[in-house]
Amino acid sequence: MSLTVIVPRRGINDDGLGKKHALHKLISQAQTDYVWLQDDDITPPVATPPLEADLIILPLHMQGDHSLLQRLQCAEYAAIQYLTILSAQHGHAVMCSGANLIVHRDRWLESYPDLYPQIPSGDDMFLLQSFKRRHLSIAVMDDPRYTATVYAQSSWRAFFRQRMRWAGKAPHYSDKDIICCGLVVLLANVLQLLCPLVLLIKFPIEYHMVKKRDPKASFLIVLLLEIVYPLYMLICLIGGRIRGSW
Repeated sequence: MSLTVIVPRRGINDDGLGKKHALHKLISQAQTDYVWLQDDDITPPVATPPLEADLIILPLHMQGDHSLLQRLQCAEYAAIQYLTILSAQHGHAVMCSGANLIVHRDRWLESYPDLYPQIPSGDDMFLLQSFKRRHLSIAVMDDPRYTATVYAQSSWRAFFRQRMRWAGKAPHYSDKDIICCGLVVLLANVLQLLCPLVLLIKFPIEYHMVKKRDPKASFLIVLLLEIVYPLYMLICLIGGRIRGSW
């Protein structure tokens, strides 16, 4: 099996049409069985995993400085990674990231119409949804050798813009696992807003998830994240819907 690393770069190979166009262009040009999708702002893994499925979900670790914003992001991302890896291991993948993802070239090209090319974000999640609908093979390789490092946003403005972009694609999800996961998270956080005592149930679960992926995460940072997350989540959902309607 042959493999090509694909790194789409804004303004260089997207012809001004966005990341999905750049991916289609680069993947179409590849002459290998598989392509390894990586963002241009990551530190890539040190080893290449075996090519054993149509879609291979690979782990990510977020790195940041000691600022409150970046420490909160790192804790949140650790919880996201825990859910990403665990759900895929149990055959019900609900997330993946195009920052570190291996996919069969032909299967990706077949899925391109399902990626909503008119939507700026979501090349990874819509791809996962398409692969699940078509019953293609999906694997996850949770190994430090295959882990890429991503970097936290450096400003609140950039942070909220990114999260609103992520939230804006939610109405286009049709996979039952992704929808159920999103509804459970939404319900839990709405209940916390209505009854803050729900935090006593949520916090131990979230703390466990974060510490599993990031043992260095502090108790106070995770607690603060849990306190502010319901409000922040609703802001991003509403902002994502407004931005998506422009």
